[in-house]
Amino acid sequence: MADAELNAGLLMFIAHRSMEDRIFAELHAAGFTDITVAQGRVAQRISRDGIRLTELAEQAQITKQTAGFLVDQLERAGYVERVADPTDGRARLVRLSERGKKVAVFANSIADRIEAEWAAHLGTRRMRELRAALTALREITDPYAHPGGAAAQLGSGPR
Repeated sequence: MADAELNAGLLMFIAHRSMEDRIFAELHAAGFTDITVAQGRVAQRISRDGIRLTELAEQAQITKQTAGFLVDQLERAGYVERVADPTDGRARLVRLSERGKKVAVFANSIADRIEAEWAAHLGTRRMRELRAALTALREITDPYAHPGGAAAQLGSGPR
């Protein structure tokens, strides 16, 4: 299939996968070898204030059992912690630990560098337009977009 025939969703996925692969290669090269892509995809949905496991599973579009398994792994590796939900004493929140915040900052710096490469390739104006178009598209494609949301995302935080 010629590039002109690829749908916009696939084109966005190709760019996303390239960024994700590069981020994880650099994370592993820097010694963060105990985090997988699947764990990272879950971790990037954890907001600054934390998130309940059921909501995390829903946003990641995985079962609660799978989310629990991945969070257990992330917790054992020291990337996340479970804390009491201040709004409901019976509930627990998953949030990034100090180590998790460190890796998120590092991953976001890699993403920033990749975006700078893209901007150099596309030109500043086209990159700004691309970001504006994707941000506008998020309004109708991301049911979980909300103020104060996943600000500490692993490799995909706000710029």
